[in-house]
Amino acid sequence: MTTNIMPGCEPFSASGGRDGVLVLHGFTGNPQSMRPLAEAIANAGYTVELPRLPGHGTTVEDMMTTGWADWSGAADAAYRELATRCDRVAVVGLSMGGGLTAFVAEEHPDVTALVFINALVKPPVQEMREGLKGLLDAGMETMESIGSDIKKDGSQEASYNATPLACAASLFDGIEKVWERLDTISAPTLILSSREDHVVSSDNSEDLARIVTGSVEHIWLEDSYHVATLDNDASLVEAHTVRFLDSIFSA
Repeated sequence: MTTNIMPGCEPFSASGGRDGVLVLHGFTGNPQSMRPLAEAIANAGYTVELPRLPGHGTTVEDMMTTGWADWSGAADAAYRELATRCDRVAVVGLSMGGGLTAFVAEEHPDVTALVFINALVKPPVQEMREGLKGLLDAGMETMESIGSDIKKDGSQEASYNATPLACAASLFDGIEKVWERLDTISAPTLILSSREDHVVSSDNSEDLARIVTGSVEHIWLEDSYHVATLDNDASLVEAHTVRFLDSIFSA
């Protein structure tokens, strides 16, 4: 596996107060998509970790050697490490990072707060999964990119230019297990979801809000597509996230 990280896709860390926030990026993306939000959280005084998940931010070939166990393991390890330095830890995630946020919360009931941004938390319909298996059985390794679903002119996500199909299948298998345990999540939750999203359907956010057992605030984003952290509503995402974290950590 190469160590050549694409420019601007490096992990981000910031030392702040005794409250920490773990920030998680999406599938085929990397820390670049979450860097502005992570910096806004850090500027609010929190200790922040934004890791680069295995196989991301380098090459598609690297990603093809990884799967859900690697990504969820890295998220869990990052949470555990941050918890050794902080009194309380919240988790923020975009897309697959939202699914990983749910995974961390299911593994660690002591998580302080959760922020989900266009989160993937439910597996796709069986027909889609069967279609994916058919493509893999036929020897196809990649399909077109799902990255950079952004409405804002001139804004670009530094995501891969292709989607590894075996990785997608692994993601769906992992998300299926996350979905089965959503009702064990009791931490205060903020859900931010775009009205128009071409990657993750809005029923993910709606079902998440319905199933988790803690307090939920659900805010719709009216002027962004999937990568809302780099889109027209980015400032709203940052403001709502910091406001929510402040309200929970100061309670």
